[in-house]
Amino acid sequence: MPGSTDGSTRTMGVLTVGGLVVVTAYTVALGSNGWLWFGWVVLGLITLGMVVTRST
Repeated sequence: MPGSTDGSTRTMGVLTVGGLVVVTAYTVALGSNGWLWFGWVVLGLITLGMVVTRST
């Protein structure tokens, strides 16, 4: 089902960008937290993997 893959990839992209905004706001307000950045990097890599597998 190509439509469901496209929708889930788009959702992951929105969550990744939203996560970046939240982690950046947290860092500005309360200081850096390495675990939050690590989590965001993992989320970004999962999203990137979904984009790569969708395009093949």
